[in-house]
Amino acid sequence: MIDATSGKETSATHGAYLALRDMILTGRLPAGQKLKIEELRGLLNTGASPVREALSLLTSDMLVERIDQRGFRAAPASKANFEEILALRCSLEDMALRQSIANATSDWEERLVLTHHHMKKATGKETAVFEAAHKTFHMALLANSGSPMLERLCDQLYDLNIRYRYLAAGSSRYQNRDIPAEHEEILEATVQRDADRASSSLLNHYRLTGKYLSRTIEG
Repeated sequence: MIDATSGKETSATHGAYLALRDMILTGRLPAGQKLKIEELRGLLNTGASPVREALSLLTSDMLVERIDQRGFRAAPASKANFEEILALRCSLEDMALRQSIANATSDWEERLVLTHHHMKKATGKETAVFEAAHKTFHMALLANSGSPMLERLCDQLYDLNIRYRYLAAGSSRYQNRDIPAEHEEILEATVQRDADRASSSLLNHYRLTGKYLSRTIEG
């Protein structure tokens, strides 16, 4: 017999997890803010148990930290943390992209071109729509690596980095970059199976953001 109550609780936990994750990534729940169960259950219109379980799941994602036996806070943000994330992304995505290119197939290349096209179409739309398409493109670059654990780590680091990219997104100096041209260069080098050029283009794409953010973030 299916336990309908259990199914509803799982659905409520998943919904709370997605909502809180989005709030943390976009800064609506600021880095370092204490996350009180009662406040969050009211905000999400759900029970205390789904909120508590969602926060526990987010600790595994490194987006939430436990601060005592029962308390939580949004993971702090700092220059040192950002620079560690950037260094890890560059190392792991370099490895994953090179493996993907080494394993290149026409099907994978077609998916890359399609995800890039979808990202271009999403440009100028609401932030959440573009961010979803942007992540899909970047993860597609790595999706042919043949290393599921490596791809999962890259996915997690991408999300940890998003909070910092939101800090830069509102800056006119940040927007002066020709980011679509950077994406075009990464795609072109990848489909031409030029691993050195593709990796160099990808890491330069990240480091340009990193250079700006390292000057912007305090602490």
